[in-house]
Parts: sequence; C-alpha cells; structure tokens
Amino acid sequence: MTRIKRGYIARRRRKKISLFASSFRGAHSRLTRTITQQIIRALVSAHRDRDRKKRDFRRLWITRINAVIRGVGVSYSYSRLIHNLYKKQLLLNRKILAQIAISNRNCLYMISNEIRK
Repeated sequence: MTRIKRGYIARRRRKKISLFASSFRGAHSRLTRTITQQIIRALVSAHRDRDRKKRDFRRLWITRINAVIRGVGVSYSYSRLIHNLYKKQLLLNRKILAQIAISNRNCLYMISNEIRK
C-alpha cells in the first residue's frame, strides 16, 4: 500500500498566519497557538484604536480652536464660536478651523468677528 501524505491546506493556513506575525518577538512569531492568540489581540487593538484616533484628533482640534479663540475676548469661547457658525450656516468643520487657527490667527479672528455680528 502506498504512503498517503496529508494535504497542504493546514500548512497554507499556518504559513499565512506566521507571515502576519513574522515581526512579533519570541514565541509570538514561532508557535502556532500563541501566534493565533497574538494576531487576535493585535487585530482587536487595531480596530479599537482606529476609533480612538478619530476621537483624539477631534479633541486636539477643539483644544487648538479654543486656545486661539479665547484670545479674541474674555467671554468668547469655542462653544459660542461653533454655535454662531451653525446659526450663520457656515460649513467649516473643526479640522479646517484648527488649521486656520494654527496657520493664520487673523483669519480666524475675522471669521469670529463676522459671525458675531
């Protein structure tokens, strides 16, 4: 009777996950069971941090806008600026406002003075 060799499907699956984990250190890149655990953990962290990155950038933009806009007047703040923007129906998002605040403060001052009228 001839010898029956196993197929390639399991080997192909293990090779694929080991290529994914090739940059991991120690047993996390060598042992199949720990590789699968670490891949699951890495993918969970990546998914979580994609949402967290959006959150962090929004907070950064708000902080930058607020820091610049408080220089306009004592009683003027970020929330009043955004409220006035919505009242005047100006479509400027926070990212654009933060870039304006950093690169050209006078332009942001002009925008805030126009919408306050």
